[in-house]
Amino acid sequence: MDAAARPSTSLTENRPLLGILLIVVATLMFASNDATNKYLIATYDVPLVAAIRYIVHALLMLAVLGPSRGRELVVVRRRGLVAVRSICLVIGSLFASLALQLMPIAETTSIIYLSPILVVLLARPVLGERIGLLGWLAALGGFAGVVLIARPGAGLDPAGVIFALCNVGATVTYYMLSRVLARSERTLALLFYSALAGAICFGLAMPWYWFGAVPSLFEMALFLSLGLTAAIGHFCFTAANRYAEASLLAPMSYLHLLWAGALGWVVFGQLPDGVGMAGMVVIGLAGVVAALRSRFARR
Repeated sequence: MDAAARPSTSLTENRPLLGILLIVVATLMFASNDATNKYLIATYDVPLVAAIRYIVHALLMLAVLGPSRGRELVVVRRRGLVAVRSICLVIGSLFASLALQLMPIAETTSIIYLSPILVVLLARPVLGERIGLLGWLAALGGFAGVVLIARPGAGLDPAGVIFALCNVGATVTYYMLSRVLARSERTLALLFYSALAGAICFGLAMPWYWFGAVPSLFEMALFLSLGLTAAIGHFCFTAANRYAEASLLAPMSYLHLLWAGALGWVVFGQLPDGVGMAGMVVIGLAGVVAALRSRFARR
């Protein structure tokens, strides 16, 4: 559930096709992470699964980047805001997993993708940015899409919808803080402290959940893949922003919805109904409108 809110880096080399390819890989990794998470939390407790994911993610960053770029990982200027941002991601991850326990991947992902659209509405009061007509249309379209997906009679668990909306609240806060901190902090440090916060917060809960079924070799491989796919997704998403403008990549990030629907069908045999699919399309289009609004605003 990570692509909905991620700080970007500045454009350093104009290679848009490579940027698009990287964003396609990133969204596939994030959707694969969601599918693996959903598979594992059907057997294991959410805090245990989340702890292993973030511990593997943090250790991978330390092993790969620590020897050469260790200072970039740990040095930050605004420690308080970095800590709050990291905790918001931890809270969002918890609610996303709880939602995935109760709802299909496609519907959960679609509701969570309301986050970047809501940021458009908060851009003016929080960041002093102009909203404009396209911004309002994107926000209204996003709400309409969620209503179509979570409508009465859709068969979704109300608690799952509430958990997904709680994730939206945490993710919006995370995203706004990312925008503020991008002016003073390195992207690698923000990514590392997010992984570290998840490893610590969920890791502290492991003694209370480290019991029950013994993982098979296949399940242990899935546990490790949680951290691996998250790390690859983060890396590809960050690298994509070096080669293409964010306004070009933002609409492509909604491929996450397509991957989520495909994996939900292939792995779990879950496919949204016609109205639910319409809601997913509406949210995707609203996201594209929001991205276009950002592009026009910079011109």
